[in-house]
Amino acid sequence: MAAVLQVLPCLARAPLRPLLLGGAVVRLASGMALAEQARQLFESAVGAVLPGPMLHRALSLDPGGGQLKVRDRSFQLRQNLYLVGFGKAVLGMAAAAEELLGQHLVQGVISVPKGIRAAMEHAGKQEMLLKPHSCVQVFEGAEDNLPDRDALRAALAIRQLAESLTADDLLLVLISGGGSALLPAPIPPVTLEEKQTLTKLLAARGANIQELNTIRKALSQLKGGGLARAAYPAQVVSLILSDVVGDPVEVIASGPTVASVHNVQDCLHILNRYGLRAALPRSVKTVLARADSDPHGPHTCGHVLNVIIGSNALALAEAQRQAEALGYQAVVLSAAMQGDVESIARFYGLLAQVAGTRLTLAGAGASAEEGEQLRELAAELQLPDLQLKEALEAVVRARGPVCLLAGGEPTVQLQGSGKGGRNQELALRVGVELGRQPLGPVDVLFLSGGTDGQDGPTEAAGAWVMPELASQAAAEGLDVATFLSHNDSHTFFRCFRGGVHLLHTGLTGTNVMDAHLLFLRPR
Repeated sequence: MAAVLQVLPCLARAPLRPLLLGGAVVRLASGMALAEQARQLFESAVGAVLPGPMLHRALSLDPGGGQLKVRDRSFQLRQNLYLVGFGKAVLGMAAAAEELLGQHLVQGVISVPKGIRAAMEHAGKQEMLLKPHSCVQVFEGAEDNLPDRDALRAALAIRQLAESLTADDLLLVLISGGGSALLPAPIPPVTLEEKQTLTKLLAARGANIQELNTIRKALSQLKGGGLARAAYPAQVVSLILSDVVGDPVEVIASGPTVASVHNVQDCLHILNRYGLRAALPRSVKTVLARADSDPHGPHTCGHVLNVIIGSNALALAEAQRQAEALGYQAVVLSAAMQGDVESIARFYGLLAQVAGTRLTLAGAGASAEEGEQLRELAAELQLPDLQLKEALEAVVRARGPVCLLAGGEPTVQLQGSGKGGRNQELALRVGVELGRQPLGPVDVLFLSGGTDGQDGPTEAAGAWVMPELASQAAAEGLDVATFLSHNDSHTFFRCFRGGVHLLHTGLTGTNVMDAHLLFLRPR
């Protein structure tokens, strides 16, 4: 991946050796060198979950016997293979599937983000593009990751193909992050606009991805197992690139090939929680009432094989290996970072303070109070796989630089109308936290980036920060608190130091949520 982190060219490739210069220049050069390493590790994380390698790991084809092997299952191919897909990474996944299975593929339909073919072509990523005369029809839609009429047309074409299949056919379903927005097919009389408005309201009030998808499934023809029902009695194999914490197949892209375990009462509970039940359109009430009295379709999807082929944990593991190769003591904290972005930022700020103290000569005991605060906040966040104790023990053992890695998908409660994304907002908030009090003789850098290369409706993947952010911003006349109050993190980073802190990758062709990297290096 040809990622580009906007740093000073003369410093971006500087070797990591002691710089015998005056204080401020040394700090600047050190920060730029750390930023370049952060970019490299982010790049390696993304590279581990690119579509081509993942698909080739998941599938194997016996050319002589025409058998497709997926995990421990085999499927006989005899001009009976069809393909559908939806998601930010699906164009590359479909290209890889076509390369591997081309002669057996009869027909396909995929729904991908608007402009992605042109972006991949412009970036020279030919491996992400279908062949010129492909049998796979491509629909582009869901601009800025929002369902639209183009995505609706794609969803209906996918449904039509699935419904045409017979018991002799095999449907290969490619699913990745962004799949929900690219597969909108509301149950009449609900309109796309009504469903979209309800989803926006829930997201703005802080609903997490699981809650959003529960509502989407209840109002959709294809989500919550709807696509699997449409394809029955054909066999269905779903290859899934996870963009959801914990990789639950029923949640990713709202589970189009997984029978829904939620009922109408679950939906009403969510709507009550966010104060939206009373404001529901009549059409939504009609569909929910109909589902409550007459559940549609079978409760199982026995004709479906769902396989996770890529995840955030896989990406972080590769970044960890690369960090260790660069000489870091590297620990993966969690692949399930979720919760309010403000709380996550406080967690990283406290973590940097505690880890920095333990990394330097001050010793572990000096941060007892902060350590207790950190543990309390970690308990509040309820992160199921958090390796906090192990990470801090590794910091104490470290004889040099430390890299703490995590991933997930924090939520942002929208308060203003600014331009930003959760990664840039998290980075900005962490920058504020890092500057609240001196961290001792240790250089600290935090990077947050979306593995799809697009953080919210911006062209940046994320941003990186250091403890000097708040003071440097003030010197430039930038009030960080004002930008945060308007959820205007992208505008801040574009203004701050000429935009050098923004992480630009372009669309990567994959999506496994976000990666967070925290670097601590003793001076």
